[in-house]
Amino acid sequence: MLKAFKTEIAPNEEQKIKIIRSIGVARFLYNQYIAYNRRLYKMYQRGLLDEKQKHFVTANDFDKYVNHKLKKELPWIDQCGSKARKKALVNAEQAFKRFFAGVSEFPNFKKKANQDVKLYFPRNNKGDWKIWRHKLMIPTLKQVKLKEYGYLPVGLVAINGTVSYVAGRFYVSVVVDIDEKSKHNKDLESCYAMQTKGIGIDLGVKDLAIVSDGKVFRNINKSSKVKGLEKRLRRGQRRLSRKYEFRKKKGGRTATSSANIDKQKLKVQKLHQRITRIREDYENKTVHEVVKQKPRFITVEDLNVKGMMKNRHLAKAIAAQRFNHLLAKLKRKAEMIGIEFREVDRFYPSSKTCHACGYIHKGLKLKDRAYVCLKCGYTADRDYNASLNLRDAGEYRIA
Repeated sequence: MLKAFKTEIAPNEEQKIKIIRSIGVARFLYNQYIAYNRRLYKMYQRGLLDEKQKHFVTANDFDKYVNHKLKKELPWIDQCGSKARKKALVNAEQAFKRFFAGVSEFPNFKKKANQDVKLYFPRNNKGDWKIWRHKLMIPTLKQVKLKEYGYLPVGLVAINGTVSYVAGRFYVSVVVDIDEKSKHNKDLESCYAMQTKGIGIDLGVKDLAIVSDGKVFRNINKSSKVKGLEKRLRRGQRRLSRKYEFRKKKGGRTATSSANIDKQKLKVQKLHQRITRIREDYENKTVHEVVKQKPRFITVEDLNVKGMMKNRHLAKAIAAQRFNHLLAKLKRKAEMIGIEFREVDRFYPSSKTCHACGYIHKGLKLKDRAYVCLKCGYTADRDYNASLNLRDAGEYRIA
């Protein structure tokens, strides 16, 4: 099975410069491709192009244009490898295809401040992506040191990988083909005890997850550590905004970047990353605690997160909970271990249904934290009652 590993690397100064320059070139070509197809799409909307005329350029055609024409005008494009350039264009083409299929919105340009462009390197030679305990071989970058020793599967060779730069740090993500009966999965399965019963999990804002076996995973965003970091983040963002406003007043035109602005921007990015890493770590620990007893099945509700985000009073809290990330990790881990992962329809009244008699309390409001059945008098915590109903749900689909 294919498994991805992501870890931080410690490149030398020469490798750092090459990574940052290559990411800049990949971002530039991504934006050029988006801009070119945007012009064609607007011409098509205005009726200047008909169906027979070419109103969309594929990644292959644009790559030929880059190699035969654009590189002559801008020779610094060669600072980025051809495979990484081609992958950036393919990603841009996929963004357009998702838009035409109605899956996502119209593609936007990649901003330098977001650092959301990754360098892709396939395995072309035998020595590419070879993994040691303390280093690995990245194509065009050669041997790069790892910050965490022993995390990547030593002795195996990765199929491909990406290098990214976020908030002053460099990361590598590799895809390795690991046998399901390999040492890693054997150790994973041996640490989980068999259990015959299944469990239901109700996700919420007050608490992250309430499990039908009685376990409650608190909301990490309410902890003093995260609240303190969010307070520092707000202050840092205010300082950054003031620096832009001061520079705008001083120049009398649009604010441009400066050394102090870049320093403050990096501080804000580091705070964003630290908060994200804390949330990711808590998600991983939550998933581990849920699956370590190896229940027969796990039942969750198919949440409409996009619809939930429309509530402006809860949108920030819902976004901070990262429900989609947690469910994706839980589903992946269940698949690896062999646990059946069930999803109940989003319209199933798990919170309003009495677990004792099945009565549906239609007048139950969000502020009511305790469920009191009007028919049989059954009383329980609202979320715990929902987790029991999810566990015993008769209609579901296996994800």
